[in-house]
Amino acid sequence: MAQEFVIKSQDIEDKINQLLPSQGGFQAGVDFSASTMVVPIVDLTETAEGSNVRQDLQTALSLNDVSAFEITNATSTVINTTGYFRIFGAASLTANNGINISLTDGTTTKLIYQLIEQGNTNFDFVVFIAAGQSVTIGAGASCFMTGCTKQIADLSGNLTQPT
Repeated sequence: MAQEFVIKSQDIEDKINQLLPSQGGFQAGVDFSASTMVVPIVDLTETAEGSNVRQDLQTALSLNDVSAFEITNATSTVINTTGYFRIFGAASLTANNGINISLTDGTTTKLIYQLIEQGNTNFDFVVFIAAGQSVTIGAGASCFMTGCTKQIADLSGNLTQPT
């Protein structure tokens, strides 16, 4: 005979609300429960999220989804929309004038990458941009930054589909 258990977990509730927004999530007086009875499982996660592409393939680069940049002797804003972004590329410094990547909200600036000695290097990392924030890249004279940005998820963490 099967036993029933009530599960009270904010993490599980949050995940159900994220994966199944059309269900309205948990409502007052409704409990999430579990049973010791063996029940076959059908995983509808990808469909519920609106995707039929594996998670690793959703982060693929595509012609319409990457924004390329080339910066020398200037500072440019490369991302100013919300979400999670991958930033990758190469930096070359032939004079000690500096290269940097920063997060800013217009008032506060946080340096997240810097090259100050002559040489070449590659970079590849993910940033989160909230409303009102942006990513700037600065390259001094005789410095060169080239690369791409790609949004990998929206503000809520839903993966973006390559197009």
